[in-house]
Amino acid sequence: MIKIKSPGEIQIMSEGGIRLGRIKKTLAAAVKPGVTALDIENLAMKLIKEEGVEPSFDKEPNYYWATCININEGLVHGIPTSDVIFKNGDIVSIDVGIYYKGFHTDTSITVGVSPAPEVKKFLGTGELALQKALKEVKEGNYIYDISNAIQQVVEGAGYSTIKALVGHGVGRKLHEDPQIPCFVPGRVEDSPVIKKGMVLAVEVMYAAGSDKVEILEDGWTIAMRDGKISGLFEDTVAVTEKGAQVLTR
Repeated sequence: MIKIKSPGEIQIMSEGGIRLGRIKKTLAAAVKPGVTALDIENLAMKLIKEEGVEPSFDKEPNYYWATCININEGLVHGIPTSDVIFKNGDIVSIDVGIYYKGFHTDTSITVGVSPAPEVKKFLGTGELALQKALKEVKEGNYIYDISNAIQQVVEGAGYSTIKALVGHGVGRKLHEDPQIPCFVPGRVEDSPVIKKGMVLAVEVMYAAGSDKVEILEDGWTIAMRDGKISGLFEDTVAVTEKGAQVLTR
């Protein structure tokens, strides 16, 4: 069932989203050669404590970290360990969520470490796809419209949208209905209508090669099967009386 939030609940999520947006920006700026995924995790925990919130991800069964960190072909759910050391040419995805006054917000960003021009183009495509998708978050539109915006930008640039994973609603639970694919899976009329009070984690997941993924030996990391780079951009957005409000910028 799609859960509709009250204005008071959306206000709490907005307060949480502002905090999470600050955390995301600081984490992204900390990605440099020689920094490890564990360094980013430790910084995230420090920032989360300073903001007076709690991590969301360690509330998931059998996951014990505040962030998911992925590099290059890693797409999602990467465990932030000390042996993942960033170097020039890498792209690094940071996924982080927080829990504030009973509600979750969720956000992701992918950054390059001295990226080559073709990698800058790849990352710019993901950013543009998210911007276009967020513009489709409005009362009376369909989840289809969000998915279509992502697919048009990503595939128009020659990349692949990920079919095996989806964005999602967010609120009292980290993952709620509706599911938000990165591609158009069917007819517009079969897609959920976007309603006032919805809060959505719109997530662009895409790859430079094939869309096929695999789960690595750690049991968490989902990576591209062909070893080509992948990207991840996500913001939490609320549908309010005044239109869409991006909470995690």
